[in-house]
Amino acid sequence: MSPRPISDAATFEVYRNAVTGLADEMAITILRTAHSQIVASSMDFSAALCDASGRVIAQANTCPVHLGSIPEAMSAVLTAFGDSVRPGDVYLLNDPDLGGMHLPDIFAIAPVFTAGTAGQEPLGYSVTVVNHVDVGGWAAGSMAVQSTSIFAEGVQIPPSRLYDAGTLNETFLALVLRNVREPELLRGDLEAQLAACHAGGEGLKELAERHGPDGLAALNEELLAYSETLLRAALAEAPDGAYAFEDFIDDDGMGSPPIPFRVTVTITGDTLHVDFTGSSPQVASALNATESFTRSASYAAIQGALGSDIPANSGFYRPLTFTIPEASILNGRRPAARGARGLVAYRIIDTVLGALAPVFPDRVPAAGDGGPDSVAIGITGENGTTNVLWDILCGAWGARPDRDGVDGVSPLGANLANVPVEELEQSGHVRIDGYGYLPDTGGPGRWRGGLSTFRDMTVLAPAVSVQIRSDRRTHLPYGLQGGAQGTPSSNILNPGTPGERTLPAKVVQLLAAGERHRHVTAGGGGHGDPFTRDPDRVLRDVLDGKVTASGAIRDYGVVVTPDGAVDTAATRRRRATGPR
Repeated sequence: MSPRPISDAATFEVYRNAVTGLADEMAITILRTAHSQIVASSMDFSAALCDASGRVIAQANTCPVHLGSIPEAMSAVLTAFGDSVRPGDVYLLNDPDLGGMHLPDIFAIAPVFTAGTAGQEPLGYSVTVVNHVDVGGWAAGSMAVQSTSIFAEGVQIPPSRLYDAGTLNETFLALVLRNVREPELLRGDLEAQLAACHAGGEGLKELAERHGPDGLAALNEELLAYSETLLRAALAEAPDGAYAFEDFIDDDGMGSPPIPFRVTVTITGDTLHVDFTGSSPQVASALNATESFTRSASYAAIQGALGSDIPANSGFYRPLTFTIPEASILNGRRPAARGARGLVAYRIIDTVLGALAPVFPDRVPAAGDGGPDSVAIGITGENGTTNVLWDILCGAWGARPDRDGVDGVSPLGANLANVPVEELEQSGHVRIDGYGYLPDTGGPGRWRGGLSTFRDMTVLAPAVSVQIRSDRRTHLPYGLQGGAQGTPSSNILNPGTPGERTLPAKVVQLLAAGERHRHVTAGGGGHGDPFTRDPDRVLRDVLDGKVTASGAIRDYGVVVTPDGAVDTAATRRRRATGPR
């Protein structure tokens, strides 16, 4: 590694912020112009800028588990079109075996040229990836866990030209739109991607005009070296050693036993190796991930533990190496289904962070909810039209080493948002009857885990299909340093009625008008001994409705009086007896 030039630190710092801001401008463009709720409200999309060789230079503050997969997508496009890239081209792909992740995530990649450079090497590439509301397949939303082959999941797009030197391939676009349930939503979200690619391209041209193409290339090299230097410095301060951890997904949605995720993280000097040997073989359902997606989730965990001030680009990846078994749940072999692979990313993050907890005890949190739960609602009208609603429900962070977990937010790796009630109800197909937190669901600890989130939905349409992907029902979010586990997720059909029953964590269920579904996310794990929690914090939780008075005694040894005060003497006596 060559040392980073420092002769003009001001120019470098201005460029670093400019190119990162440009990536964020791309993301804002998508957010403001997208049509579907999963993109415009839940923000399930990403944007980045790459250099001429496909290396990530800057990425937006969007979905981390997307972004680390961009180099693989770029490699697939350059392999297919590298010798014939022209101004005005736009390439699409979603095939997990050809640079993609799962079929709903469609990449749009546009080369950027300065004026008069046709036939020369581009300045770089604008890249966007959007989780589209539906790409076909047997289940609405195209992410059913119960899919057993990629051929059941939707339209597969190998690296393909959507625009050829500025001319739209209308036949190709029509073919894609014909194979999805919500063609106009896909078209609208795709146009948002193209607008973002254009914004990124125009901004990159302006930076090239300011610094010159050669100056731009030199600054990119410096930016990559800067990230690499910071990461190596952080690793060099950590103790050398091999650190192992194990976590589980409850099942594959088709009756399997628990699915193990095993990792050994080895730190040697200023390098880090992540070895997933011993993890589960690929499964029969759609939980399988790609190798690039596994690396991407690992990048997110490592950056979260080592510091967010390190720019996330291809330089960050250089000190990191991987062993990812072939034909495993982390590296599925075609024609494995991949639609529900998002859950795997969150368990990878939990597992890698668990391994890093002894190395960075002051930075690694307890496990959170295990990933946003997704509820895809498919409605087919009498005239044959189909609508798809997505309820992305984010639960809780695990407790951190110096503060409580956060309630109702997306976990590390996702950066998504809960869907507003009004957006779900405006379709007229469902009604939301309840939405909030559940007390006593955050894992007890010196620092409390985040609370479970619940959502109650009543079906108004004559019939709908509901596709649910959730987990952490039997293998609960872990606590750290004496903190307790979090609490389980649940799916309940028709709660409080004679017909009440518990649904599996991963299911496709048909519901009739008037039926009700309650979904509860898992609560986050705790950090530290619960009996060392400040009694005033426990009291505040009781007054806020986050912990019940009985929970305060049971979990924290804190006695709260009926008039809302801590009984100090009774608390001292209760804590002296220890946890029950």
